[in-house]
Amino acid sequence: MCRWAAWSGAPRYLEEVICDPEHSLIDQSRNALSCKTSVNADGFGVAWYGDRKTPCLYKDVRPAWSDPNLLQIAHNIRSGHFLAHVRASTGTATTRDNCHPFTHEEWSFMHNGQVGGYDKVRRRLDNMIPDDLYRQRLGGTDSECLFLIALAYGLKLHPRAAMARAVHEAEALSKYAGSTPHMRFASAWSNGETLYAARYASDKLPPTLYYRQFKDGVVVVSEPLDEARDCWVEVPHGHMIEVRDGDVKQVAFLSEEQIAAG
Repeated sequence: MCRWAAWSGAPRYLEEVICDPEHSLIDQSRNALSCKTSVNADGFGVAWYGDRKTPCLYKDVRPAWSDPNLLQIAHNIRSGHFLAHVRASTGTATTRDNCHPFTHEEWSFMHNGQVGGYDKVRRRLDNMIPDDLYRQRLGGTDSECLFLIALAYGLKLHPRAAMARAVHEAEALSKYAGSTPHMRFASAWSNGETLYAARYASDKLPPTLYYRQFKDGVVVVSEPLDEARDCWVEVPHGHMIEVRDGDVKQVAFLSEEQIAAG
């Protein structure tokens, strides 16, 4: 499983999340605590928003701890909105195009989890992506596929409903293929103004998801960046948060009926 972190608030240097904390994202790339694999060395990426509406993207296949360019970027760039990810592949190749985050126009997306039996349902999932969006499919991961399907379902207008529908239908395909776990999903997506993050699984083992509010913004993470555990709020299974202007709104991601059916 992967690890990720996102910031929304007053501009901060990327290193304040990626590098500086005692359990920073770089530390998690080789010493993760809240997932099955402690090492996440199959590439990394960061998407940040600046003066333009579309995000800037930097990613590579080397481990996050060994890339000096990432350290330079994180030390010199400030952003009020950024997403960063370290990858542990669940089966697809370690290539730059398979590294998160993924972007399309003003949207960015990153994911920790998997679609069960993806190799059996990949063609059916790809067929759910319309031609105009399929031309944007650069890699071969289930994560990028979920992102493009959500865009096809109207992510721009309905950020929660479109993503929930994509996840629910991918889970249904996995159930058809008979592979478990059918769905593991802890994800963040953003349009540069609002940050969304959701936690869900088809069983009782959803990937972890936390957030912490500061005076100048909110950080959302796969696992806490420090030992101040009383400051970190865990997002419940089947729920999501919307972060805008320092405020956090928690809502249901999938209905109780859908969760029970899983």
